[in-house]
Amino acid sequence: MAAPGVEGVLEAAVYAADLDAAEAFYGGTLGLERIQRVDGRHVFFRTGHSVVLVFDPDETDQPPRNPKIPVPPHGARGPGHLCLNVAEAAMDAWRARLEAEGVEIEQDFLWPNGVRSIYVRDPAGNSVEFSSTRLWFGEDR
Repeated sequence: MAAPGVEGVLEAAVYAADLDAAEAFYGGTLGLERIQRVDGRHVFFRTGHSVVLVFDPDETDQPPRNPKIPVPPHGARGPGHLCLNVAEAAMDAWRARLEAEGVEIEQDFLWPNGVRSIYVRDPAGNSVEFSSTRLWFGEDR
């Protein structure tokens, strides 16, 4: 039997013990819309048609406390990776914004297919990449 299909990634998670610093980075520096925060556990941000989940790993590896929301324990330790889809025409503006906010540019380069990626680190050490959909799909979507 064939798989019924997947339409995309609805959410992606990174882990950070300091949620205040994560919120300042994702909500302040990057300007993402905060959609939910539970102090000491998580802060969530909207990015177009998907969500960036930032969890405190010490909390999400615990069994669920609310029987109405029985999400299994999960988490990761160490730096993860997240790539944010941005328009190619906005890459210079993103670099300028990041530098103006005091964010160190870890790498800024062109892939063999000519697509540009900018890499930075969030306050927890997670790798955050900015690139266009052309990186993987050959066209901006």
